[in-house]
Amino acid sequence: MPINFTAADFDELRRIHARTVRDSVALVHRIDAADLSLPTPCDAWTLGELLAHMTAQHLGFAAAALGDPGDLTPWTVHPVDADFAARYEAAAELVIDAFAQVDVPERSMVLPELAPGRPFATVLALGFHLLDYAVHGWDVARALGEAYAPDAGTTAAVLPVALAIPDGSARLAPGSHFGPGLATAPDADTWARILATLGRSPSWRADTIRATAGDAAC
Repeated sequence: MPINFTAADFDELRRIHARTVRDSVALVHRIDAADLSLPTPCDAWTLGELLAHMTAQHLGFAAAALGDPGDLTPWTVHPVDADFAARYEAAAELVIDAFAQVDVPERSMVLPELAPGRPFATVLALGFHLLDYAVHGWDVARALGEAYAPDAGTTAAVLPVALAIPDGSARLAPGSHFGPGLATAPDADTWARILATLGRSPSWRADTIRATAGDAAC
């Protein structure tokens, strides 16, 4: 499925994106320090390691949206500390504000951690980040043993992004952002399809064995 986001979609995508990112903030504020060692649907990452990644991605996308030409420094992952929830919330608001400042949706931005040297239209990069945080919200919720599913408007926005990501053996390589796609039941809903497309088992639970089919690179 092609990604056909246009400039006309930008304001609605920003609205959905801001809500989705702030939903992840609410989830992070429910994490206790003792939870940071919990397993997550992301292969070999604890909840603390996932949170460190999520915080860095917010900062990296924010820098890119504000015109950074490709410096990897903002994307650097730092271990979480005692102020992890406040730091995460600040990074989340920074990326929301950065995309809010863009007045030309087709303006090119560079995502060096994702595709060095390849420019993306800002409206498309916004779709990437939206997908990432809809899914990472689920990752955090599942690590905490909670249910999580975005609303229909969000899943409709992120489905074409998920389906456009190439599958195959490249997803088995070190550093891959997603694990190989999984099969879904014929009657699976849109959110389950998105999760499975990105290598996540919709039925993942923290008390299941890690490093088996259904764990996903992140």
